[in-house]
Amino acid sequence: MTYDIRRGVSLYSFQNDTFLGRMTLEDCIRTCAEMGAMGIEIVGEQTFWGWPEVGVADEKIEEWHGLMAKYGTVPVAHDFMLDYKRYKGQKMPFDEQVASVRKDIDFGARLGMKFIRSLVSLEPEVLVAAAPYAEEKGIKILLEVHAPLHFDHPWILRHAEAYDKAGTDALGFLPDMGVFLYRYPRVWKERFIRNGVPSDAADFIEQSFNDRRLAEYVVNDVIEKWGPGPQMGMVETLRHNGAFSPKRMLDFIPRIHNIHAKFYEMTEDCVEFSIPYDEVFEVLRKGGYKGYICSEYEGNRWVEDAQEVESLEQVRRQQHMFCNLLGETMPKALVA
Repeated sequence: MTYDIRRGVSLYSFQNDTFLGRMTLEDCIRTCAEMGAMGIEIVGEQTFWGWPEVGVADEKIEEWHGLMAKYGTVPVAHDFMLDYKRYKGQKMPFDEQVASVRKDIDFGARLGMKFIRSLVSLEPEVLVAAAPYAEEKGIKILLEVHAPLHFDHPWILRHAEAYDKAGTDALGFLPDMGVFLYRYPRVWKERFIRNGVPSDAADFIEQSFNDRRLAEYVVNDVIEKWGPGPQMGMVETLRHNGAFSPKRMLDFIPRIHNIHAKFYEMTEDCVEFSIPYDEVFEVLRKGGYKGYICSEYEGNRWVEDAQEVESLEQVRRQQHMFCNLLGETMPKALVA
């Protein structure tokens, strides 16, 4: 089956650098282009000051398009939020939720995006109601399939059924590769130990995850042996993560249009420590996936207490791995 897997980066990966003022928007886009990762994904609130409460001036949108043209990059997705818990004691009214999604559809269209990412917690009825407007604007709304949810979860199946019933191509999925966590991340364990988790407790929790033990049993074991304390925070991660199979994407490929290549630690050998990207790419090729896979570095929060966050190097290593998996010529910027 033919496939067309393209490399991209979510600028979320550079959040530490942009927040601390070490990188401008142009720096981020130029860096991606030098790596040959031409697809650019953003989180609106991170990239554009004032979004969504104040709005974004036309000159900032023009600057964005100018940078896309300058570096030959492609707008891929705007990751939007929906503040449905804005009002104390009540959920945001349905019509107001739909109006909020329409606002982000407009913003995505202004940026030249083909997709906008929806948080997994949004009800399918909200997205179905917004779908006709998305179609008018040439936008697809993609629900992020994110741990602890997965493609066999009833909530995701409910969304899939609603999309099919609506008969629209404007709704789809954006899987986060953190769903396929086959090994407990080393940077998680090290951070929890620094936070005070006894080393033997950390070893036990790590091994329990890797052995696929039922999370509830592990929680009980930890309580009995080590009692309350920071180890409870570590063992709770077992409830929210799992080693689901990348093969489950195959049934959903027709509605998968973008991918978050979540990663926590790229080793010096350019291999992700916890997520089996060789299996991921094998599935994408088999399914005939056509779209971007965008680096999404999330190891920063697990190391920033102990060392300088090296977002650029981590993204470089992942893009290096992507080039190898795709058999692409390695850009100079990806050679160590």
